[in-house]
Amino acid sequence: MKRLLFSLLAVCTLSAAAQDPEQNVTLGEVTVEGARTVKTVEGMWLYPTQQQIEHSANGYSLLAKLTLPHIRVDEAMNSITPLTHLGAVQVRINDIIASREDLLALDMQGIHHIEFIDNPGVRYGEGIAYMINIIVKKPKSGYVVGTQLTNTLTTVNGQESVYGKVNHGHSELALSYALDYHRFKGLAYDEHAAYELESGDILSLHRKSLSQQSKDLSHNAQLTYSLSDSNYVFQAKLSGSQGIHPQRSDAVMAINGLTYDEHSSSRSSSPSLDLYYHQDFGHHQSLTANVVGMYIKTDGETENNEGSAYHYDIDGHTYSLWSEAIYTLRLPSSTLSFGSQYSQRYNHNVYQGDANAINDMHSTDIYLFSQLKGHLGKLSYMGGLGGSSRHYRQGEAEHHFWLLRPKLTIGYPLADHLKVNYDFEVSQHVSQIALVSDVSIKQNAMETILGNPDIHPNRVTSHQLSIAYSTPRFTSELQGYYRLNAHCNMEKYVRAGGHFFQTQTNADNKCNFFYFDSYNQWDIIPQTLTATVYGGIYRFFNYGEGYTHTYTSFNGGCSLQAYLGSWTLGAYADNGWNFMEGEHRGHQAPAWYLTCQYRMSKAFSVSLYAQHPFSQHPLTRKTEVMSQYVNKHITQHYRDYGNMLTLKLTYRLDHGRKYHDIQRTMNHSDSETGILSK
Repeated sequence: MKRLLFSLLAVCTLSAAAQDPEQNVTLGEVTVEGARTVKTVEGMWLYPTQQQIEHSANGYSLLAKLTLPHIRVDEAMNSITPLTHLGAVQVRINDIIASREDLLALDMQGIHHIEFIDNPGVRYGEGIAYMINIIVKKPKSGYVVGTQLTNTLTTVNGQESVYGKVNHGHSELALSYALDYHRFKGLAYDEHAAYELESGDILSLHRKSLSQQSKDLSHNAQLTYSLSDSNYVFQAKLSGSQGIHPQRSDAVMAINGLTYDEHSSSRSSSPSLDLYYHQDFGHHQSLTANVVGMYIKTDGETENNEGSAYHYDIDGHTYSLWSEAIYTLRLPSSTLSFGSQYSQRYNHNVYQGDANAINDMHSTDIYLFSQLKGHLGKLSYMGGLGGSSRHYRQGEAEHHFWLLRPKLTIGYPLADHLKVNYDFEVSQHVSQIALVSDVSIKQNAMETILGNPDIHPNRVTSHQLSIAYSTPRFTSELQGYYRLNAHCNMEKYVRAGGHFFQTQTNADNKCNFFYFDSYNQWDIIPQTLTATVYGGIYRFFNYGEGYTHTYTSFNGGCSLQAYLGSWTLGAYADNGWNFMEGEHRGHQAPAWYLTCQYRMSKAFSVSLYAQHPFSQHPLTRKTEVMSQYVNKHITQHYRDYGNMLTLKLTYRLDHGRKYHDIQRTMNHSDSETGILSK
């Protein structure tokens, strides 16, 4: 059924491409007449229609209606997922990182436009592939209160949130609270594994779950105060999350007919304080400073009894400090910015039991950057250079790296509505903290995962060429991308004594890939029916120690959005993200959704989401391991994800809201605990 839905959506999207007569678009201080999408050197600017804004309950709802390329937005579960391995998705409000609570309480009527950046400059740091910046006008008076009650009707899953903001003079006070919970059952795990022993014999094992469930209950709170006038903004945010009950996963497993138990639980708390200041000076100059302090406390336990009893506890503490300072000078035809980021983190993780270890890691990062963005006649450009000094120490291992990040992007209009962009970048990839720890964790009776404290960052070189055609009702982009990862961190299996150890090394590894894809969106009926379709061919090359693996895949998706008076109807489908990295061939689960929203009044709306309809046990994970010594095929299906119906009630009341300038919020968070787990 999901293939039928995907095909129907694609046929509807490509059946016609009616367009409006040419309308003028002037992009200086950004004046737009008619066009909903404007191509820029970094990506594109989108101007939501009034229907999209009025029929969106929050930021997730609006982003889902825009159907951004390579991005999956699940407005029922309040999640944003990148459908590539290029990096993470970062969401900002007025150029400052936004939390989930910020998106849920987003002032929809104040939205001016949305910047979708799929080519972030050196200003945004490393590891960010896509940046969504929501530009919102600043309220100067009035208040707003609201609540969103989200409950799945077919299983135990939901989120109940309330929020409020009040503005008086130059001040704003905002408060939000959310209760999250779920209890998912019916997880079906199936694994066929073959191990080649030192003797040459093949040991075949079949692992599967007989029963499995997971549950969680936590709350999140956020308090924000801001003070601003026409040329400065100061904002302080205190936020935190706390597990009410431990997040648990319990399973009864079978291996070749013999049963055993698996259990894991963890509880965490993470208070943080975020201070932000922005000052505009004369002569088009500005200064921005941001400081974030965060603490993460994690308690957990894991039990895996395959073969023999294996149990360990984790007591984890993470302390982090992050700061940023940026100076910007706006010239008549260009913008110059330069600044620095400084971060320091200390991880103290104690493993007790069968994984007996104490892991202390100190890491420091200093990042300096400069960037020039502007235009020379019709030619637009963005050039920058970033440099970082990274130092980390754990036990007897200590490393210090100097990393450079040059980047150049140019764009040129070939004709009316037609623009070509080229981007070149050299960057560095740094492994997650947990992967460079000196801790070993048993995965099952045959395998153990080993951290490697001697992993070095690797160089990443990328080229991207795109050509875009855009009119007020139709947007189409064709893109080619090539990435070369030299001496990258790739997995390696080592066997010893009938056991297999999975670790990561640099050595002479290479992990390259390229793709060609197309993104198309048009208004079939203006202000009423919008269709989107995207897809491409991806080719992967992996050259590791003793192996070469290649893989070709198709990744794509499509959607339809209809606005019928008080009703909003939507359909979305994608086939996930199919890729190969190292010795793992991964298949991110496909998704297909149907949505229906009824706006009863300006303040109240009801939404119903059907996730994975017509499927009782949708695929949630598929992985293949193709090592010289280990070969595995893993599939995972979730009963509670099938035919999933979720009801959302949204109420929002505002009074006396008037807008003046651009509102700024911020939320830089640290989530790397450095804990290595199964």
